[in-house]
Amino acid sequence: MKATQDRGANARAGEWLLLAWLLAASSLAAAQNLGSGNMVQSNTRPIRQVLVSISDRKLAVLENGRVLRTFPVAVGAPVSPSPVGQFVIANRISNPTYYHPGVVIPAGSDNPIGPRWIGLSQKGVGIHGTNDSRSIGHAASHGCIRLRNQDIEQLFAMVRVGDVVVIRAEPDQEMAQIFAGPADGDAAGVSQLSTESAVQAAEGQ
Repeated sequence: MKATQDRGANARAGEWLLLAWLLAASSLAAAQNLGSGNMVQSNTRPIRQVLVSISDRKLAVLENGRVLRTFPVAVGAPVSPSPVGQFVIANRISNPTYYHPGVVIPAGSDNPIGPRWIGLSQKGVGIHGTNDSRSIGHAASHGCIRLRNQDIEQLFAMVRVGDVVVIRAEPDQEMAQIFAGPADGDAAGVSQLSTESAVQAAEGQ
């Protein structure tokens, strides 16, 4: 009886040793693949920051502290101010449908949020286009950040889910340096990026 028990114990011990060896071999193989670059990464660019200045009515896209692009924006009206703080991009939607109690507007020229929606980590708040480009540069939205439709399409291509969005109400030295002069997207701006330059900035993501 004792011999049978010893054989059973030895068998179980062998199984555990085999399992431990397989786990160690698997971990070693994964580490070797990672070290040799065999594991494919879908995107390796740094997290970008979208900085919105409510007082300047402007938005900047930064990577490692370098400004890639600035845009003029509309911010929340006094009765529905834009939220202040740090957020994360939670979703990106092309050709969104506009929903409001009793109102559904499909994608198209009449859609109040334009051709792109960039949703933030605060529910109901996002960055989007508009069907009223005259509102850009003013405090006119229900709390979201509006861009002209051609600008939101460029911004949409430059950011991804997980990028950080910071909305600030009060100006400071950093924003004064970033937003000095007209935004790149302003019609009067002298530093407007060409389409090729905008595509190159987007391809860095």
